[in-house]
Amino acid sequence: MDSSATNPWKILSQQEVYDNPWIKLTEYQVIHPGGGNGIYGKVHFKNKALGIVALDDNKNIWLVGQFRFTTNSYSWEIPEGGGDLSKNPLEEAKRELLEETGLIASDWKPILNMHLSNSVSDEEAIIFLATGLSQQQSSPEPTEQLIVKKLPFEEAYQMCLQGEITDSMSVAALLKIKVLMLEEAL
Repeated sequence: MDSSATNPWKILSQQEVYDNPWIKLTEYQVIHPGGGNGIYGKVHFKNKALGIVALDDNKNIWLVGQFRFTTNSYSWEIPEGGGDLSKNPLEEAKRELLEETGLIASDWKPILNMHLSNSVSDEEAIIFLATGLSQQQSSPEPTEQLIVKKLPFEEAYQMCLQGEITDSMSVAALLKIKVLMLEEAL
């Protein structure tokens, strides 16, 4: 990866097209890398995406199921949500795990940083591994109808491989955990 590459895009103008409490959409008039005029749209996210792989001593994992408006389909995912950019991502991940699953973890480790769709969005994600789990009471947001499922990690991994889990953060997290298990780091 060459981080010294110069930006081949030239911005001629920009206009905010849409703004709400979660996202902002900006349209840019540009000269693209090929030298021609064009447009580019960028979705700016006002939160950091956080994902949590909650893994117990028996290699069980917790998944959260919910109907996703954007894809008009049901989705099984690791616990995840948006974290306030002004707050500590780890503290926000702890809040999210408790909120969605009722779990508290004594040990936390960041395992993955990623951009979720860098062709149209600046959304960044941090995925944590949470271990040393204890069960408390969950308190999902009023907009969420969640089903929480505890299952063996290998079953969740197979769901990923078979296309039953398609959420990008969840797929990346499950693959990363599998690699760590194969390396015997877990």
